[in-house]
Amino acid sequence: MLLVLENVASTGELRHRNAYRFIHMAVRKPASGSRRKVPKNLRYTRRAKVPPDPDIDRMRRRKQLADTSPSTSVEDEDDSWSEEALDAISSLFQGRVPQKPGKLGRERPLPLPEPFKIRPLGLPTPKDHIRSVASSLASSRSSLCKRVYKNPTFLIELAREIRDLPPEKNVSEVLDKWIAVLRKGSLSMTIRELGHMGLPQRALETFCWAKQHPQLFPDDRVLGSVVEILARFSKLKMPKDMENFMGSASKSVIEAMVRGFIRAGKDGTAWKLLSIAKDAERTLDPSVLAKLIADVAKNPEKQELVSVLLEELGNREELKLKQQDCTALMKVCTKLGRFEAAESLFTWFKNSGQKPSVVMYTTLIHSRYSSKRYREAMAATWELEELNHLLDLPAYRVVIRLCVALDDLPRTVRYFSRLKEAGFCPTYDIYRDMIKIYAQNGRVAKCKEVSKEAELEGFKLDKETTSLLLQIKGEAGVVVMQLAIRELIGQFDVFKLKWLQGMPPTKWVSP
Repeated sequence: MLLVLENVASTGELRHRNAYRFIHMAVRKPASGSRRKVPKNLRYTRRAKVPPDPDIDRMRRRKQLADTSPSTSVEDEDDSWSEEALDAISSLFQGRVPQKPGKLGRERPLPLPEPFKIRPLGLPTPKDHIRSVASSLASSRSSLCKRVYKNPTFLIELAREIRDLPPEKNVSEVLDKWIAVLRKGSLSMTIRELGHMGLPQRALETFCWAKQHPQLFPDDRVLGSVVEILARFSKLKMPKDMENFMGSASKSVIEAMVRGFIRAGKDGTAWKLLSIAKDAERTLDPSVLAKLIADVAKNPEKQELVSVLLEELGNREELKLKQQDCTALMKVCTKLGRFEAAESLFTWFKNSGQKPSVVMYTTLIHSRYSSKRYREAMAATWELEELNHLLDLPAYRVVIRLCVALDDLPRTVRYFSRLKEAGFCPTYDIYRDMIKIYAQNGRVAKCKEVSKEAELEGFKLDKETTSLLLQIKGEAGVVVMQLAIRELIGQFDVFKLKWLQGMPPTKWVSP
């Protein structure tokens, strides 16, 4: 038996009610070996079977209960559903049951954005960029004074405005406009710039203006700058009681005063200040003493003072020197013939963890060359090349001179070619050394070529180089004459042998 369910909408009955009808169909038993196919509509049903309507089913059951006996109804009641269950099932087909109280027709929220669609293409933002953006935002929020009072461009432009003022006007006309953004230490760069412009009076006026404002003075940086400028232009009056001055003045102001006197060429006054500071147990920076030594060494008559200053510098327990000061001291030691001191300075600088520059290596090579330690100087040259430093023109001059002293023609020619490839123009010393090395090796044609190139560059050969060229040419002429004489003597011997053999003169010369 197969139960087929049909839904028939009854007119005039309650809405949403369905009528059910049972149709019994007899199905014949198929023959052996064959089987009837199930129809497609029964094989693949479109939807699940709908349970019966509880209202119609209740009416059907009441009719059955009236026809049957009481014993049978009790059994049917036990097998049938309860009224609560039927009510719950019928409520499912009456309409949509809201899950939550409120508006049933509310709009559906939009889906959340997907990360791969809202993120821009490319690599993730690095932290450095985030920090730079954050710092730029912080700087944009900072006030104007914090961005201006340390800005070198602004402070130098301030000095230019002061320079452009008419002589009858005071610097206050320029500085009063910027009083709100200036802080302590700001005007030190402006005062130094006025000193570079050669305006010590304007620098003094700027200092006097700063003294009138408590937010700018007292400040040792401004005071040291104006003291150095006035000492450089010989506008500073020395105090009578120097001992009290040394006790009250700060270290930076004393060093600025000494530097100013050194640049003014007053080495005696600078040495006097250093001596008073030493007696007052005021230890100044070694760089000030190094600058004084380099300036005093320019005068050949003050070699003794230089030696004393070098001894004093060597007795310092803590030696802190910059690369420029150390190189200047090495040049002074080489000039005085104190090559061991130059070596000690280079070794100390290298052991202190700093990297020597090309200038310092050039000074070391020149020091070893001057002491005639050519092999050690060449070792320093190889060390310089291993560091991949680019040689400058003074370095090429020293290295070429060293190769000439070693009589190494191939290496000399190679450095001379590298000098030209680097874009440098050879100096007269280099041309003279090249002529010398070619002359030592008997390269007369190369000597003429280099001397002609030097004359085209505008150099005039000195007497020593000219006599060397003449000597080379004379020796070359003598050598040529000797070769010609030897050739003539050889031919004469041949002629004599043929004459002794009785050969006629017409056959002496071979065709």
